[in-house]
Amino acid sequence: MNTKIISLLGLVAILFSSCQKGLTDKQKEEYVIKGKEIAQSTVKKLGSNLMKHMKEGGPQQAIPFCNTAANPLTKEVAEKYNVSIKRTSHKIRNENNKPNEKEDEILNQYLVSLLKGEKLKPIVSKDQDGKVHFYAPMKLEAKCMACHGTVGKEVTIKTDSILKSLYPNDKATGFKVDDLRGIVNITFNN
Repeated sequence: MNTKIISLLGLVAILFSSCQKGLTDKQKEEYVIKGKEIAQSTVKKLGSNLMKHMKEGGPQQAIPFCNTAANPLTKEVAEKYNVSIKRTSHKIRNENNKPNEKEDEILNQYLVSLLKGEKLKPIVSKDQDGKVHFYAPMKLEAKCMACHGTVGKEVTIKTDSILKSLYPNDKATGFKVDDLRGIVNITFNN
């Protein structure tokens, strides 16, 4: 009888500790609010700088800028919020942004949701190290088509050559407005 009680108490302790490792709905909601704020700040920082270069010199000026400045600008926002920020996609342009296994899983989940006509919502989860991640979809906007649309249509041959010169393995074209461009993964450090 004591063995059964000890076994039962052990099971209860395991279940309790596993529940403690998860996030409550309130915590998830708080991370969603903070994650959205950080994601919007990132988009604003990147977008305003990129659009400035697009207006000044079109894709010929914007693509090299994006190639050298997107990651440092993202890092600047990450440092401001004490987080790590990664942008990735199922169709990457920059090899350094290749999705890890979890990001690939999230991307596929979003793609399936889109096929079903479901609204895409942010996802908050903890990893095996206890770090909280905020994943949010990035959908393609009309202003992005000059570099992410269909080659020979929205993406000119000249723009495609600039892309291929800077990103030889580019897979980030052929999108339509409102397609899933990728995700942002914000990892909270505290």
